[in-house]
Amino acid sequence: MKIVNLIFQVFFMLVLALLLIYFFTGYDSAFEADQYCHSYLSSYDNLSGNYDCDHDTETHQWILYESNENREPAKIIKKFRYKFL
Repeated sequence: MKIVNLIFQVFFMLVLALLLIYFFTGYDSAFEADQYCHSYLSSYDNLSGNYDCDHDTETHQWILYESNENREPAKIIKKFRYKFL
């Protein structure tokens, strides 16, 4: 019985730690994440127009990326995750 209780406590602490990490590391809203993405974008030399921010609704984040003209996949520079709960 003590082993089951110990396993439950470890599982509970792991879930609690993950929830705390989630709520303390993301931006509070999509608008705030958007503002940080575009602020970070302004620090890049964007004369060629290769850098841009895009909203990914499935993963709840804004993504700063660099696109290529030669049909290669875009290079992700930074992700700005926001809380959706």
